[in-house]
Amino acid sequence: MSELLGASFLSALISGGILAGMPLMFASLGETVSERAGVLNIGLEGMMLAGAYLGFVVALYSDQYWLGLVASVVGGALLAVIVAVCCVRLGMDQIVVGIAVLILAEGITSVLQRAQFGTTYPRLEDMANFKIPVLSSIPVLGSSVFTQPLVVFIGFLMIGVLHWAMKSTNIGLNLRAAGEKPEAVDAAGISVVAIRSMAVLVTGGLAGLGGGYMAIVGAGIFVPFMTHGIGFIGIVVAMLARGRAVWVVIGSFLYGMAVSLTTSLQLIGVEVAQDVVNMIPFVAVMIALVAFARGAYLPAALAIPYKRESR
Repeated sequence: MSELLGASFLSALISGGILAGMPLMFASLGETVSERAGVLNIGLEGMMLAGAYLGFVVALYSDQYWLGLVASVVGGALLAVIVAVCCVRLGMDQIVVGIAVLILAEGITSVLQRAQFGTTYPRLEDMANFKIPVLSSIPVLGSSVFTQPLVVFIGFLMIGVLHWAMKSTNIGLNLRAAGEKPEAVDAAGISVVAIRSMAVLVTGGLAGLGGGYMAIVGAGIFVPFMTHGIGFIGIVVAMLARGRAVWVVIGSFLYGMAVSLTTSLQLIGVEVAQDVVNMIPFVAVMIALVAFARGAYLPAALAIPYKRESR
């Protein structure tokens, strides 16, 4: 028991939780924006894959990791354009379009990876860490929380910005209204289509950043289908968070710590079967669904296309 509470174990658990939880956090934040506006983005995982591939390739050939992360945002946003056009502007079924976007991203990234690299999988070097003065010297937390790549701290900053924008700005008010009462938004002379389209693009950019983080910062490699269902978990986290960015963060890092638990246990000599390793994160999500799904918040107009002539 003393080893379970030791500094090395706790530090590895928290650090691993951040590493594994950041992609989910970015994707879940994006899905939160989309859902609040009334668009259910089933293609979230496809946008993560697109961001992961494009970001990795740009980082690999330019040797500029930040340029790769920017490219990952672009990759996710490009796929989001399909959702914005088909679902928001043309009123097509959001679930069908989302599945199509996912399949498209899986196919394209797999084909491009094979055509470009064949059976080889080039790797990136580790991204440099940024230490926050004073805080980085705190036992356990200093080496795990306050010594991270700079993109992690930018992600935390995004949480505060999103929370403020959703609660305290006209943009956030209009966004929420588009998911609850789009007729009222339209009657006020504000374009529901524009609001929802922008929300979907933001979602794609954040999902792409999550994929880029996974490929560039986390793994240092791109492998086809490397997201392994994280996009769908992101949808669940966004629903359970009820539109609150803080709860998105908590859910994401609980998932991340579930993923990193096995590695942390190995540091103290506890061996865990690989099947159990793969199962733990999904069991954690299922437990969360059973415990909190009844109180999950869904906007009234979620997944319902809005057309002015239907009023």
